[in-house]
Amino acid sequence: MSKRKDQEAASDSDSDSVSFVDVSFDFFDPNPKIDYHALKRLLTQLFQRDAEKFDLGALTDLVLSQPTVGTTIKTDGLESDPYALLTVLNMHVHQAHPSIAALAAYFLDKTAQSDPAFNATLAALFRGQDTQVGLVLCERLVNMPVQTVPPMYRMLLDEVNLNHTRSPIFSSSRVRTTSLMPRKRPWQTVLRPASQPKKAKRQKGPQPPTQARPSDGIYSFHPEDACIEQHALHSIGYSFSTSAEPRDADSFGLDVRGRLMLVEASRFEALVAKMAEVYV
Repeated sequence: MSKRKDQEAASDSDSDSVSFVDVSFDFFDPNPKIDYHALKRLLTQLFQRDAEKFDLGALTDLVLSQPTVGTTIKTDGLESDPYALLTVLNMHVHQAHPSIAALAAYFLDKTAQSDPAFNATLAALFRGQDTQVGLVLCERLVNMPVQTVPPMYRMLLDEVNLNHTRSPIFSSSRVRTTSLMPRKRPWQTVLRPASQPKKAKRQKGPQPPTQARPSDGIYSFHPEDACIEQHALHSIGYSFSTSAEPRDADSFGLDVRGRLMLVEASRFEALVAKMAEVYV
């Protein structure tokens, strides 16, 4: 069933003239009968070279087991494939699930390599009996406009708040988001991919947060990552464990890396509001 419908104008211009393409985006609940293969592909894209370390089929089934939480975006009705996914999984409730256990171990390993304070915080969260950690999974096709993201986060916030009134499984003192990106990112933690950015166009109104140029010159695929990082308690960039295929001198490619960010649940609502303000 459709949740909401938005009209987005996507524009591209190499000169003073601007052309517009109107696209109608439909927001749906995750659909176990239709979305499995497309969502598994999005998760594979999210985890990049390390995707085979996790049972993404089982992780996709887990996402689809809670169809009233999270949002997919489609452009051709309910029966079409989703182009984007945003959802949250409670890592405490699902700690025995093989894919969640594998991800927890992976996050601890990556933080141990580069940020002892982040690693200690995560280890304490994962050991705690009363702390709920929400793993936010968000991925989309690379040409999806960033303006589709704030409504998804707003709906997720509403759904988590609604489910908290019905059941304690979404109560969170920490929200976990994890985000995979080239040299870059976890609701208290978020996962997402990133790479070299395109040249930014001039914009009117509130400007997106900017980051100093990294020493390696690599940025996120997703502009909203800068906004999330501003609200994060911890953030690291890390290399994937699986080596990339070697390229010869004449080959072209992107150096894709991962990022993990930890956001306090108390700051999540402000983060969602900031996204809506900036990415309009």
